[in-house]
Amino acid sequence: MPRLRHGRHPAPAGGRTRPGAGGVAVGLGSAGAGRVRITGVQAVEEQGRRASQDYYQALVERKYGAAYQQLCESAQRRESRRDFERRVADEPQVADYRVGEVDTTTLTVPVDVTYTGGDRDRQQVTLEQDQQTGAMEVCAIS
Repeated sequence: MPRLRHGRHPAPAGGRTRPGAGGVAVGLGSAGAGRVRITGVQAVEEQGRRASQDYYQALVERKYGAAYQQLCESAQRRESRRDFERRVADEPQVADYRVGEVDTTTLTVPVDVTYTGGDRDRQQVTLEQDQQTGAMEVCAIS
């Protein structure tokens, strides 16, 4: 089945969808120094899966404001909540999804998406850690 070109969230910088994991350092363990403060691989995996699940579940339930709240700060700067809600409402609707395993090196997670019409897509979620709260957030989808 050919790769679908729709259902890409959040809005990319410069109008193109692209992964945003380049250069993100993961500090693992209590001695880890880097942009990610979560300690331990297991914590990164759990929080990354939860952020991805919460984002896609909000899309399934058509709670676009809740999906927007799962986005990282830079994604929210690129697109207002109102524009995000309008855009995703106009795109094919997510009916189901399956979140894969978090790659703790690249902070990415594959998600298999099924749309209401039955079409399927595999998307790659790029995660980022909120520097204020420490929570993992969805930052890009390609």
